[in-house]
Amino acid sequence: MSNDPTFQQPYQASTFSGQTPVALPVAATAGDATGGVIPYKNMPALLAYYLGLFSLIPVVGLLLAVPAFILGIIGLRKRARNPAVKGSIHAWIGIVMGGLFTIAWGGLLVIAVLAS
Repeated sequence: MSNDPTFQQPYQASTFSGQTPVALPVAATAGDATGGVIPYKNMPALLAYYLGLFSLIPVVGLLLAVPAFILGIIGLRKRARNPAVKGSIHAWIGIVMGGLFTIAWGGLLVIAVLAS
């Protein structure tokens, strides 16, 4: 059975400081391909992060900042409901940048309208 190329070993041997080898499930030792850096299971948090970053762009900043703020809150709620889903940092970045740039670009828009 082990010579079969389609056979997958469900356990991987591991040793702990001189003890006898212990068989651990492969899923317990394998990480995700992104190293946990990209929260692909929490899409609202990921979108909030990117929209928050792109809200730095002057012309479209206000249009991107408001959804970044809203999606950041949705991403935090998703994380709170399911702790296995990552992305709280991405969600917070979206909330902070979305909030700041909503105020900044909104204020500049009000000033520009009042000045004309």
